[in-house]
Amino acid sequence: AALVEEISTGSSKCVKITGIQKPGNTVSILVRGSNNLVLDEAERSLHDALCVIRCLVKKGALIAGGGAPETEVALRLSQSCHSLSGIDQYCMRAYAEALEAIPLTLAENAGLKAVETVTELRNLHAKGEVNYGINVRK
Repeated sequence: AALVEEISTGSSKCVKITGIQKPGNTVSILVRGSNNLVLDEAERSLHDALCVIRCLVKKGALIAGGGAPETEVALRLSQSCHSLSGIDQYCMRAYAEALEAIPLTLAENAGLKAVETVTELRNLHAKGEVNYGINVRK
């Protein structure tokens, strides 16, 4: 290593190593937070992100997010339930409505106008935009 130094990060210190001649394929992530709950949530988020990358590299497949799969399945079930009757039709429609709660909750948690956002999402899926999901960074 070209340089090993102790640096201050707020009220704590850490060791920083730079200038490694043959760096490997590893990285260190330093996470700081105001309390253990924040740190635990950051750890879960990093773990989830790493699992997504691992699956993408291993399987080479990626599914749309933002409530897109749930919206598409709910739409297809809502269309298919009309071919049934009785309790089967009721159950299929109830399951479709339950799936629609996922994009609705996502929109609410993102601070978006939930009903308007989910209605727009449903309309896009009805027009064939099957991979369209909610963009929470609007």
